[in-house]
Amino acid sequence: MGLVSFIKNAGDKIFKSEEKREQEKAALILSHIKKFGFDTSTIKVAVDDETVTLTGEVDSYLNKNKIIVTAGNVNGISKVDDRMTVKIPEPVAPPAPEKQFYTVKKGDYLSKIAKEVYGNANKYNIIFEANKPMLKDPNLIYPGQVLVIPPLD
Repeated sequence: MGLVSFIKNAGDKIFKSEEKREQEKAALILSHIKKFGFDTSTIKVAVDDETVTLTGEVDSYLNKNKIIVTAGNVNGISKVDDRMTVKIPEPVAPPAPEKQFYTVKKGDYLSKIAKEVYGNANKYNIIFEANKPMLKDPNLIYPGQVLVIPPLD
């Protein structure tokens, strides 16, 4: 749980206008999360200016992190306040927050990121798989995008 930072002007453009009220933005973000196939039945979204607050229960730490990056990788959002809990405790504690996410920099590609975080460029597919369905192609990432970095088993 905690606050995760994002780059405000990077990500999917789901708001047609900056004039949208916070409730309308929250509904759009919840719909955006749902379109990727996540169970949103217990998820609540609130928007205050550039910050999204997520509450509710999810089924795994991986899905929790995917929901966080889905909400944060929206143009106009700079922070996600994660207040979600995991329904069924998993046998392994989640990794430290700074190891769960990676913000893409100019010139990055998945194998370069894999080399940096895992020490092996060939493990890029682990990052790609952890970020599906948000990523449809391992070659299509952009600076400012935040990715989930799963622990190696």
